[in-house]
Amino acid sequence: MPADNDIILSVNGLSKFYAKVKALENITMDIHRGEVLALCGENGAGKSTFIKMLTGAEVPSRGTITFNGHTYDALDPAKSMELGIAAVYQEFSLIPYLSIAENIFYGREIKYKSGILNLKEMHRRAQQLFDDMGMTIDVRKRVCDIGVAYQQLVEILKAVSRNPEFIILDEPTAPLTVKETKIFYNIVNKLKERNTTILFISHRLEEVFELCDRVSVFMDGQFVTTKDIGELDMRKLISYMVGRELSGDYPSPKNTTNEVVLECKHLTNEHVHDINFVLHKGEILGFGGLVGAGRTETVRAIFGADPIHSGEIFYKGKPYKPSTPHHALKVGIGLIPEDRKAQGVVLGLVIRENVVYSSLPKYLTGGFIIDSKKERNAVTNYIKELSIKTPSMDQLVKNLSGGNQQKVVLARILSTECDVLIFDEPTRGIDVGAKQEIYSLMCKLADAGKAIIMISSEMGELVGMSQRLYVMSEGRITAELKREEFSQELILEKASIGRSNEHHEQATTTASA
Repeated sequence: MPADNDIILSVNGLSKFYAKVKALENITMDIHRGEVLALCGENGAGKSTFIKMLTGAEVPSRGTITFNGHTYDALDPAKSMELGIAAVYQEFSLIPYLSIAENIFYGREIKYKSGILNLKEMHRRAQQLFDDMGMTIDVRKRVCDIGVAYQQLVEILKAVSRNPEFIILDEPTAPLTVKETKIFYNIVNKLKERNTTILFISHRLEEVFELCDRVSVFMDGQFVTTKDIGELDMRKLISYMVGRELSGDYPSPKNTTNEVVLECKHLTNEHVHDINFVLHKGEILGFGGLVGAGRTETVRAIFGADPIHSGEIFYKGKPYKPSTPHHALKVGIGLIPEDRKAQGVVLGLVIRENVVYSSLPKYLTGGFIIDSKKERNAVTNYIKELSIKTPSMDQLVKNLSGGNQQKVVLARILSTECDVLIFDEPTRGIDVGAKQEIYSLMCKLADAGKAIIMISSEMGELVGMSQRLYVMSEGRITAELKREEFSQELILEKASIGRSNEHHEQATTTASA
C-alpha cells in the first residue's frame, strides 16, 4: 500500500444523478502521485462525468474529493485550477484567430508595466515550451492556420504550460497521425520525469498498455476495479470494461454478390484525381490511406457535398450527377460522416428529432403535420435495434456519450432507407463494446443487400471488415486489393506512394508498431 503522501487525489463515495438518471454512483478510489492512470470504460460508463467533477464543471450529488490531503465536497473551475488540476477535453477551447503563443497564455498574458502585451516574451516562453517538448512549430502562427492534429498538441501544451500537478487527458490522440502521436508520447514521458500525475482516457487500448502504470475501469456509472498494467492483457481489460468476453474476430457478410451498385469513372475535383472503383451489392468495401490521402474527399464528392470537375458516376446502372447531400439521400446514398458532432447530429435537438431529420416527409400527414405515433414508433424501433443507451427518445443528443451519438447518426441515415451507406471512420472515439455492435450492424446491413463503403484509419478494422479495399495516396487510388492480398505492410506501402520521405517514415513506423 502506498503511503498517504504518495496519494495525490482520492474520491470517496462520489456520485452524480441527473433527476432520476444515474451518471455515477459511489466511486471510491485513489490516484498515486506521479503515475499515469488510465480510466477505461464503455461510452456512458461515467468517465466524462467523473473528470468534470474533478475540474469543477459538475457538482457531485454526494461524496468527497481529497486533493493533496485537503477534502472538498465540491470544486469549482477556479478552485480546481488553483489546486493544480488541468484538463484537456475532446472539444478544443482554442481561439482560432489568435497565435499559438497568445492561446498558450490566454487569460494570463505577459504584460509590460504599462499594461501593454509583451508579445516578444510570450513568443519566447511559448517557443521554449514547444522546443522542450520536441515539437517544431512557429508559435507566431495563428491556430486557424495549423492542422487539427497540431491544434490538439497546442491544446495539450496550453495545459502543460500552467505546470499542473495533475493533468487529465481525455481522448488526446483521437485526431493525431503517427507523427503527432510520437510527439504526444514524448510529452507524456517529459511529464512523468517531472512527477506530474496524469489521468489518461483513451479508447485506443494499445496506448493504455504503452503509456500507463495502472488502469481503473468504470462500467454503467460504477467503479469496477483498478489493476497494475502488468496484471492485464487486452482481452482481460476488455472483459472488465464490458462485463463479458468479446470475440477478437471481425464478423463478415455472407451475401456479397457481383451486382455493381455504384461505379466511379475518372472522378476528379480539386482534391482527388482520376478515381475509378466499383461497389457491389452486399459488399463492405474498404478505403485505406494516410491522413490527407483523399478518402473523405472522394466520398464527399459522391455524396454531393463537394463539386465534381470531371468524370462519371453510375448508380444502379444509370448516370448519377450528385448536386447536394439532399439529392444523394433522395436517390439512396447516405453518408455517416467522420465528424459526428459537426456534421452528423444536431446537438441541440433530441434523439427523436435527429432520427427523423433526414426523412421527415415519411412522417408527415395532412401537409406539414407530423404523425406523432408513426414517428415515435419508428424512433423506438431504432433505439432498440441499435441499443442506444438513453432514458428517453426526448433526451438531448448533446447529453449522450460519443458512442450513442454515433448510433443516432446511424439511425438518421438508416431511416432514409438508402441502398448505399458510406461509413467514414465509423468507430472513432468509440469503446470496444460499441465497436462490436457497429461491426455486427454493418454485416447485417450488407446481408440485407446494402452496399457499404468504409473509410478507416484503424488497420485492424480496415483489414478485418473489408471484402476488398482500395488504397489512396495524395488524392489518387494506388491499389485495389482482394481479401487474400491484405497485409498491413502492403497497405502502408501503397499508402506511401508519391509521398515525401517523412510520410514514408510515418508509414514504416505504423507498420512496425
